[in-house]
Amino acid sequence: MIGIGNTLSGSRRVERRRSVQQVGVFAIIAAFPLAARGQETAAYFKQNCYSCHTIGGGRLVGPDLKDVTSRKDRDWIVRFILNPQAMIDRGDPYATRILGEARGVVMPPVAGLSRDRANQILDMIEAESAFEKSQFEGVKFSDRPFTAADVDRGHALFTGRAKFKNSGPPCMSCHTVRGLTLLGGGRLGVDLTKVSERIGGRKPLSAWLVSPATVTMQPVFAKHPLEAEEILPLVAYFEHSAKQAGDDDSVAPLTFFLVGLAGMVLMLGLFDVVWKNRFRGVRRPLVAGGEMRTSV
Repeated sequence: MIGIGNTLSGSRRVERRRSVQQVGVFAIIAAFPLAARGQETAAYFKQNCYSCHTIGGGRLVGPDLKDVTSRKDRDWIVRFILNPQAMIDRGDPYATRILGEARGVVMPPVAGLSRDRANQILDMIEAESAFEKSQFEGVKFSDRPFTAADVDRGHALFTGRAKFKNSGPPCMSCHTVRGLTLLGGGRLGVDLTKVSERIGGRKPLSAWLVSPATVTMQPVFAKHPLEAEEILPLVAYFEHSAKQAGDDDSVAPLTFFLVGLAGMVLMLGLFDVVWKNRFRGVRRPLVAGGEMRTSV
């Protein structure tokens, strides 16, 4: 009987051990989707929100999001995230206040954003707000005074005379600043002459360049991010450009038009020279040739 009792007791211990192991496995399996979703949300925030917002690192272009759900109810925040312009157009007082604090910069539409994802982002912000130091506190940049060498380096990077380390395209391919060259830069993007003033200075502009969130720039610089040692001289160049800008001008577009017009006239003249002995007609040579043969 004792032997049977010991056997039964051992079997129960084995079963109990298996049950505990199964519970542990099930817990890991259940936790895996949550962890994966949390990582996905963090990556999404870093790619789409981090250029304008910190969590505990102070204001950039947009407000610091630490404890944001304690400042405004969740439903309002979700509606604002999904369509900021609509909230502003309706004259919502808090949305109007946010717009004023952002110097008139409206939060752009965010790709792939849904109500469910917005709530996931708010869950993550609440969790990060509880930490003494969030992983989204913000990128730290040197606050040393800019030098003439920084401005020259920034100008070289902007125009493409110096290459970006990660092979990103030069800023000049899409943007311009006043006084850049005779023809100016690209016109796909906005004029960056006073971008430092519009965004709010050195820190917000530096953060923006870490992860540009516009529809055009995001897919490009997600694969070719700027390095910190490249962002610093670019910001120096933008600040210098803002100080040197003066009044608005439209010399570059006019110059481009005049150069294009002159080029067209030159090409037409060149074609005329090349084709001056070309066959100019059909009927007259045939008639003239027939008359000469008849007279002979």
